[in-house]
Amino acid sequence: MRHRIAVVGAGPAGLAFARVLHRHGHPVTVLERDSGPDARPPGGTLDLHEGLGQLALDKAGLLARFQALSRPEGQAMRILDPAGTVLRDWRPRPEDRANPEIDRGHLRDLLLGPLDVRWGRGVTEVVPDTGDGTLVRFADGRQETFDLVVGADGAWSRVRPAVSKATPHYTGVTFVETSLDDVDTRHPGLARLVGDGSVAVYGVNRGLVAQRNSGGHVKVYAQFRAPVDRHTGLDRADADAVRSILLSLFDGWAAPVLDLLRHGTAFVRRPLHALPVSHTWTHVRGVTLLGDAAHLMPPLGAGANLAMLDGAELAESVADGHGALDETVRAFEERMWARAARWASVTTAGLERLVGPDPTEALALFDQVQPS
Repeated sequence: MRHRIAVVGAGPAGLAFARVLHRHGHPVTVLERDSGPDARPPGGTLDLHEGLGQLALDKAGLLARFQALSRPEGQAMRILDPAGTVLRDWRPRPEDRANPEIDRGHLRDLLLGPLDVRWGRGVTEVVPDTGDGTLVRFADGRQETFDLVVGADGAWSRVRPAVSKATPHYTGVTFVETSLDDVDTRHPGLARLVGDGSVAVYGVNRGLVAQRNSGGHVKVYAQFRAPVDRHTGLDRADADAVRSILLSLFDGWAAPVLDLLRHGTAFVRRPLHALPVSHTWTHVRGVTLLGDAAHLMPPLGAGANLAMLDGAELAESVADGHGALDETVRAFEERMWARAARWASVTTAGLERLVGPDPTEALALFDQVQPS
């Protein structure tokens, strides 16, 4: 008898879980609050690591298609100081595919494939141990029961309260995101500055990072350390007013660097939140969590990779059918917690070094992780 399984959230974690189950012929219900795959911008680019995100895609039978879509040249990284001096300029070798980049939208479409997603099905509450399974309540008043509900619904998960009282805390760092379109034609100087991959500039408790996406699109992230309620003017809809505030925060930095902000279009403030480094919970029958819902951490390249591997590994374990479903989930959680805690420690320490009082710590961090 097949288990009734639902995954809440059609992000990288939920789709990887569903796609691997689909590959093994196991039905799964994907519940997503967005009205459709294009209901909101998919976000920027992701680097998928060998042994993490790429391993998850291999488990889903999608690695070759990913390699055709990805941008190995996007692994390039340039570090500048606030005066505009180039401190490091790493470029990948032609055969280097350790961390190729892919646009989030392209990854989403790759994972979606033949999956049947229930779009517009916002989940408000999950209630375990109802007698007939785990109860899912929806925003439209309907409800449904499943043998297993997997929460892959991100930082502010509606599934998490069924297993844990933890809520994300502010890390002390805020990002403000903007973007440049058709950069090679409209802003050739900035296109050269960013190169094929990313450019990063670090000052005292400040950072400015620009990442190339496909199609001449560049995402720019202004980063600073401050109380969460400071600079609330950055939430204004008036782009000119937000730009003025940001330029004052980065006053004195080199003109070409500040042009990344001067030419930005819309601005979105994103205070960074995280769950406790070693977030675990007492196992609850019929419910579990994946990705940011389970181990939200600073966005330093690990989150989506871990989320996808979470989903793929849990799906494989369920599809194997060895042992009771509840014991399979419990064993997976133990493995996930140990791996996530290691990465949460790394990314938490990394954020302290990247956006902190000593910019040389940011450079030293990159020297540790980049190939010589």
